[in-house]
Amino acid sequence: MVDLKTLKQLIKLMVDNDLTELDIQAEGGPVKLRRNSQGSGVQFVPTAQPATQAAAPLASAPAQAASPDADNADDGAETIDSPMVGTFYTASSPDAKAFANVGDHVDVDTVVCIVEAMKVFNEIKAETTGTIQKILVENGEAVEFGQPLYTIKPD
Repeated sequence: MVDLKTLKQLIKLMVDNDLTELDIQAEGGPVKLRRNSQGSGVQFVPTAQPATQAAAPLASAPAQAASPDADNADDGAETIDSPMVGTFYTASSPDAKAFANVGDHVDVDTVVCIVEAMKVFNEIKAETTGTIQKILVENGEAVEFGQPLYTIKPD
């Protein structure tokens, strides 16, 4: 996997040169980035990794399944996932109230957080209805495309 700094540089390259898609071979494996036609966001598209790199994550999967958090997922909980690579923020500014807290009820259009990518702050909506059970990411932490941000118990 390519580090966050390199991904940010690639995204900047895309924006500066008005590219809509970038597909490269990097040291950490293949990287494919796709920008929507409006240019408002960049999507990291996971690509297949060589067998030697893919073996390590698969070996750790059973240990993750046995964790206590995995038991909570069996009770019908869903996740709200990051639609892009960037920095996760729970509020619009350091002194503002968090968009969503544990126990809050959210609906499809409720903004639950912001993911900042290349100085663009993207509001992330719940896209489902339910109650926030757990916040899985720390404020200011880097997130990847598809990374779970919240667990939510659907109505």
